Amino acid sequence: MQQKKNKNYIVILLKGMAMGAADVVPGVSGGTIAFISGIYEELLESISAINFKTLGVLKREGFKAAWKLINGNFLVSLLSGILISVVSLAKLISWLLEHKPILLWSFFFGLVLASILYVARQITAWKIGSILTLLLGALFAYYITTLQPMVSENSSPLFLFLAGALAICAMILPGISGAFILVLLGAYKPVLDAVHNRDFKTIIILAAGAIVGLLTFSRLLKWLFSNYKNYTLAALTGFILGSLNKIWPWKETLTWRVNSHGVKVPFNQQSISPFSYKEDPQIMYAMLLAILGFGLILLLERLAKKAN
Repeated sequence: MQQKKNKNYIVILLKGMAMGAADVVPGVSGGTIAFISGIYEELLESISAINFKTLGVLKREGFKAAWKLINGNFLVSLLSGILISVVSLAKLISWLLEHKPILLWSFFFGLVLASILYVARQITAWKIGSILTLLLGALFAYYITTLQPMVSENSSPLFLFLAGALAICAMILPGISGAFILVLLGAYKPVLDAVHNRDFKTIIILAAGAIVGLLTFSRLLKWLFSNYKNYTLAALTGFILGSLNKIWPWKETLTWRVNSHGVKVPFNQQSISPFSYKEDPQIMYAMLLAILGFGLILLLERLAKKAN
C-alpha cells in the first residue's frame, strides 16, 4: 500500500513538472495542464481547504489532522514538481522561445487544441446555455490575447499586490496565462527587475497578492464546479479555444521591448498565415510537432482511463 501511495505521489510530481513547464511559456496556462492530467478539481479542493477552519483543526487536533485536511502530500508533491520544472526547464524553454519559436509554439498549439476536445467531453449535457457560455468564454479569451500590452514603471505595493492576485488567478484558469496577464498590466518589467535585482520586498508583496488571489479564486472555482459544473466546463472550453490565438506559431512583431538583460525581444505581436511569414515557416516540422502535441493528450487520456 505504501509503495502504491509513493508511486502516486511520483506521478503527481511529474504532473507538477508538466504544469511548471507550461507556466514558463507566456501564453500557455498551467491550469490547462492540470485539467488534462486529471488533477484540476483535486487541486482546487486542496487549495480552498486552506482557510480559518483548517487553523481551528490545527489548534484542536494537531498538525497531522490539518495536513490531511488540506491534502498536504498532494500539494507538496505538485508544487515540488512545478518548482523543479521552472528551475530546470526555464533556460531551455527560453532558448527554444528565442531560437525555435515556431516549433515550440506548434507543439503547444497541438497540445492545447487536443485539450479543448478533452475538456468539452466532460460536459454531460449540451444545452443552449452551455453553447452560449462556451462562445462567450472564447470571445473573452480571444479579446484578452488581442489587447495592447501596457508599459508601466509603476511598482507601488498596491499595484504589485493586485498584479500578483490577478496573475495567479489566470495561472490556475485553463486557457489564460498568468505571465501574459502581467504583460497586459504592465507589471512584467517591474516583476522581472525585482527578480533580477533580488528585491525581496517587491517579491514578497507580489507573493502575498498571489496567495490571496489563489485562496479566493480557488474557492470560487470550486463552488462553480459544485453547482454549475457543465456551464463551468463550457466556459473553460471557451477560454482554451480563445487562447489559441496567443499560441499560434506564426506571428508578425508590431513592437519590441528591451528585457532585463538588455536584449531586444518581441513585445506586441499579431497572428498571420504561415504563407505570409517572411522567414522560413517550417510548415512540415510545425505540423509534425502539432500532431505530436495532439497525440500526447490523446495518449494521456487513454492512460488515465486505464488507470481508473
